[in-house]
Amino acid sequence: MRRQRSRTAVIGSLLFVSVAVLAGGYALAVADDPRDGMRYCPSPQEPRLPPGTPCISQDPNLKYQENHGYRREQEITAEQRAGARGKAEALTEALEGLAGKPVGEAEIAAAAATALGLEPDEIEYRQLRRPEALVGGGSGKVCVIGTMGREGHATAEVTGRTLDGTCLPGLGGH
Repeated sequence: MRRQRSRTAVIGSLLFVSVAVLAGGYALAVADDPRDGMRYCPSPQEPRLPPGTPCISQDPNLKYQENHGYRREQEITAEQRAGARGKAEALTEALEGLAGKPVGEAEIAAAAATALGLEPDEIEYRQLRRPEALVGGGSGKVCVIGTMGREGHATAEVTGRTLDGTCLPGLGGH
């Protein structure tokens, strides 16, 4: 009986210490939160906060820009843009060469990959409306995006990769 009480006391003590350590760790994590003390920025009618005081914007336009910031293109240099123009021309020719042919995603991606010097699985593809399609691919921050139109018309342009790592622009919407 004595041994049972002793074991129960030890287990109870360990459980208490574990809970205390976990709770203490949580309190430290919450106290170290960089948003601690943050508040919404005042509206134009309210008194201004002292300079350098962090706050969370209430401006819907600013919130929209922040929410969609990942869609922005990375800056590329004029040299990078010029270096990829030949690939853009090759992509335009490849897409125009598919005009009037019964092609699907695999054929379009293969033609784009060949034109851009990539593997077909490195090509981003989006069907717009049959037979219109949008394709893109590249390396590093540089992308080449091509559009295949209805009447066999195709265009391609050199862009910067988006901040979220894609070549094709986001679809948008929530």
